[in-house]
Amino acid sequence: MARQERAVRTRRVFLEAAAEVFNEFGYGAASISMILERSQLTRGALYFHFTSKEELARGVLAEAVTTDGVAPQALKVQEWIDAALVLAHRLPGEPLLSASVRLSVDPRARDLFGTPWPGWTELGTRLLTEAKQRGELQVHVEPRVTARLFVGAWTGVQMVSEALPERPGLSAEISELFHLVLPNLVTPGVLAKLDLSPYRAERLLADFRAADG
Repeated sequence: MARQERAVRTRRVFLEAAAEVFNEFGYGAASISMILERSQLTRGALYFHFTSKEELARGVLAEAVTTDGVAPQALKVQEWIDAALVLAHRLPGEPLLSASVRLSVDPRARDLFGTPWPGWTELGTRLLTEAKQRGELQVHVEPRVTARLFVGAWTGVQMVSEALPERPGLSAEISELFHLVLPNLVTPGVLAKLDLSPYRAERLLADFRAADG
């Protein structure tokens, strides 16, 4: 068991090192040597887990769609909101998540590996479909279309906020996005019950980490 846990930790170190290098230099300029230097581990250990830079990129992207910190809620719309807010809170400080966005907007990497956007769209579609079945959404709302467009909007907000000189907080920006779009999506009674605070994600993650030990 100790050997297995050590292997899991080693694999994670290589993924995080690769993510940092992809973030800083882009996929094309990144090299195995850079990733090894960042990881402070051996080439043999790397090739035990990953045979190439391409496999490392795929490993980074496989970590992108995560609901850690998102707890079940009485309102499925709130869960959908929480997933977006938690990701916004986590992304700036977690290289694996930010690298998945960097790889997704890099044309070369996108052509090779695809993007996590279909996974995020599927997650949103599932939550919004349940929300509509429960009467939380207005009758005109199409869950899949809404989920897909919101993934695009979320990504656009992230890219723009990162490029602005004043670098507004991503959680606050996504909170504002929800304030703009939700009145056209959810029923008035549900809208009044939703928590759109940019600080909600921090509380959810604190509860998640406490429960995780």
